[in-house]
Amino acid sequence: VPSDSAIALGQPPKNIRDLAKEIGIAEKDLELHGDYKAKIKLSVLTGGEKGTKQGNYVLVCGITPTPLGEGKSTTTIGLCQALSAHLGKRNIACIRQPSMGPTFGIKGGAAGGGYSQVIPMEDFNMHLTGDIHAIASAHNLVAAAIDTRVFHEATQSDEALFNRLCPPSKPLPAIMIRRLRRLGISANEPKEMTDEEKRRFARLDIDPATISWNRVIDMNDRFLRKATIGQSPTEKGMTRETKWDISVASELMAILALATSLADLKERIGKVVVALSKESVPVTIDDLGVTGACTALMKDSIKPTMMQTLEGSPVLVHAGPFANIAHGNSSILADKIALKVVGSDGYVCTEAGFGSDIGAEKFFDIKCRYSGLIPNCAVLVCTVRALKMHGGGPPVTPGGQLAAEYREENLDLLEKGLCHLGKQMDNLRQFGVPVVVCINRFHTDTEKELEMVREYAIGQQGLAAIGDHWAKGGEGAVELANAVVEACKQESKFKFLYELERPLAEKMNEIVRRIYGGDGVELSEMVLEKIAKLEKQGYGNLPICMAKTHLSLSCDVTKKGVPTGFTVPVKDIILSAGAGFVYPLAGTISTMPGLPTRPAYYEIDVDTETGQITGLF
Repeated sequence: VPSDSAIALGQPPKNIRDLAKEIGIAEKDLELHGDYKAKIKLSVLTGGEKGTKQGNYVLVCGITPTPLGEGKSTTTIGLCQALSAHLGKRNIACIRQPSMGPTFGIKGGAAGGGYSQVIPMEDFNMHLTGDIHAIASAHNLVAAAIDTRVFHEATQSDEALFNRLCPPSKPLPAIMIRRLRRLGISANEPKEMTDEEKRRFARLDIDPATISWNRVIDMNDRFLRKATIGQSPTEKGMTRETKWDISVASELMAILALATSLADLKERIGKVVVALSKESVPVTIDDLGVTGACTALMKDSIKPTMMQTLEGSPVLVHAGPFANIAHGNSSILADKIALKVVGSDGYVCTEAGFGSDIGAEKFFDIKCRYSGLIPNCAVLVCTVRALKMHGGGPPVTPGGQLAAEYREENLDLLEKGLCHLGKQMDNLRQFGVPVVVCINRFHTDTEKELEMVREYAIGQQGLAAIGDHWAKGGEGAVELANAVVEACKQESKFKFLYELERPLAEKMNEIVRRIYGGDGVELSEMVLEKIAKLEKQGYGNLPICMAKTHLSLSCDVTKKGVPTGFTVPVKDIILSAGAGFVYPLAGTISTMPGLPTRPAYYEIDVDTETGQITGLF
């Protein structure tokens, strides 16, 4: 099989207008970005017949992977190619937009691979339609607003600060009126306010030590993991230590993925808590006065981008939230648009990040709660390689050669790792959805190994198929597509893992015990105090977004298979009020990747005669 880049460049894409016409999207509902990609207007959701039954909603997730990944994106694309080009089913794939940081680092892009890719792959992996840049701009505007407000409050009297915020010549904008109402002040004009009301309004009184809103950049840069800002003499000695996150770690990205409309996006942005006052009162983006400006920067990013697979199947690319500190799924709006477009007999395949213990659990318990959508089945992607690792195989290291155990037949090692597949199947069944196991074939797999996995999956009351979509495209995923069609005929008895009304600690314990297989969480006094404060502030009914390693069901990356007898130590618990969840930190989670000794950027270049980007893979 040629390189991903060579395959992608060898297939001219359809004009995106033609693809839209094929699936029933009118040109008036497109915002074109060249000939091969277009944003889809949200008006698609309100057009057409009312009350139409949604299409079949299929989640693609995976087992706990090796550090190399097991091909969920490739499977998602291959499955959709098989459904459309080979089975004649209307379908759309919904996937996340990748960060550019890993593209230039070690991981590469996220367009799938082999003959199951999204094209043009260079557009997919670089910039796309600018959504991540818009999010970064909005995020950094908030960061600038925070430090600027702290500076001006520290260097001005109450009277001077209020007069500059509310000059007599300008009426108070709506965002300031909202803050007045939250403070219980009924005035609409400065002249109606007492001096004490002016002081309360003008001073957010942010405690710099509580600022949780870091700056972001969409590149891997390890030297931004800790930095001191404010060192210019013009900042009058008001330095503070902070850090940068990669752009997709922004809460604004999680908000984009969970928003159901432009109005919902704006409301969620305004709720984001960025710091506490010196009296421990939450300070929000709306308090800073920047909600509308952030929404303006992100108003186009709320529209999903349509692209296509190598075989011409439609793909909606939208949002790219982290799968640890956020929920790791593409957007609700992309899924809703896709389900509307494919109709009641169609299929929408949407992908969740990491293993089913992380991405799928959050898909069900967070994304489906906010979307109201009911999944029809889940595809669980596994590989012989990963199952051998879970059976006690040698460590798998990015950039290193695979050990002989992974390159040669080893049925004993594979058999020992099958228990992990069974556990992840059980995890999915706890949500009441039919399960299809996809064994993603690698060229080192033997027929005996593949059949062992298939027979085990069937013995666990699941459907199973061997996927050869990397090498054969849609043709190699026909068996999988047929299994998905059969699974969607079964009744989905979808249910959530826990009720929102339960205390935060109980919800955490439920996830650890039922999904990870552990004994529960360990909560320090500091974390217990923060939980009590969150519940007192009214955030106790939010869903849980556990932030833990994706390389083990436990928090210890060395424990593979199905570990038991462990607890999950929660080091901190953090509020994402705008996204609408709290995330307990179970371990050290890096939100700014670094570059390896030999990054991928050495290979990337541009043919100056044709303008074609080369060397992405």
